[in-house]
Amino acid sequence: MENYKLEEENLNIPLWLVQEEDYIPHTDKDTFLNKSIISILKILSRIKTQDQTNTGTHKINVTLKVGFTFLMLLLLSFSKSFVFLSIIAVVILLILSSMDGKTITSILKITLIMTGFTFLVLLPATVWGNSYSGIMLTTKVFITVTAVNIISHTTRWSQITGALKRLFIPDILILVLDITIKYIVMLGDFALNMLYALKLRSVGKNRNKYTSLSGVAGTMFIKSKEMSEDMYNAMECRGFTGEYHVHNSFKITIYDCIYIVLNLAVVVLFVYFQSV
Repeated sequence: MENYKLEEENLNIPLWLVQEEDYIPHTDKDTFLNKSIISILKILSRIKTQDQTNTGTHKINVTLKVGFTFLMLLLLSFSKSFVFLSIIAVVILLILSSMDGKTITSILKITLIMTGFTFLVLLPATVWGNSYSGIMLTTKVFITVTAVNIISHTTRWSQITGALKRLFIPDILILVLDITIKYIVMLGDFALNMLYALKLRSVGKNRNKYTSLSGVAGTMFIKSKEMSEDMYNAMECRGFTGEYHVHNSFKITIYDCIYIVLNLAVVVLFVYFQSV
């Protein structure tokens, strides 16, 4: 009797409930989406670890470091001596060699890409006889990009902001730089979450993938506009007048003195080779 009731109940079950699920979604290529996610993750990880940079092996005052780097780049732009450029390149490479292998690889990767691009652009001029200008410009790009990347990898963003204030950089420029970095992180996190959501919800072959990406871009634009308005209201409520103040004291150590002497030697070399 009980078996009869069970069979009767089974007969009342819809067929689609007892059938096995054999749906196999079509494979789709997510190369562009995956590359976008990886690129955003690399940028965000680079910025977020910037304030955790270990500056123990680079004990030079940040203000001196930033100021003399700007001065060196200015001297490089005016220099016409290949010997002077060679000396600066050797000094930059010696500083680079004191870092760890991962940092060296990261810096050289960007430097070689920019230097190679410059070389390709100037290659026609070099072939047609203007080889001196091609070599000089390529060397200057190599030194400039390497020097800027060394500061970027050995200095915290907050320290760079304080150094710019001490160097009498206008507050509006510091504000733009500071807010830009913060917005890159915030909008990067927002874009990363939207890309993850798009990837998880794309079951099977998504023929409207690029349309969805344009929707992500539009949503980010609206979000950035809302964030800018909220930030303006918050800064206005807190009485922010656009001025930056540096509270920590400026101290000179033995490392700073050595660094000043070396940079003064660079200035002397520049004057000497320019007069030769």
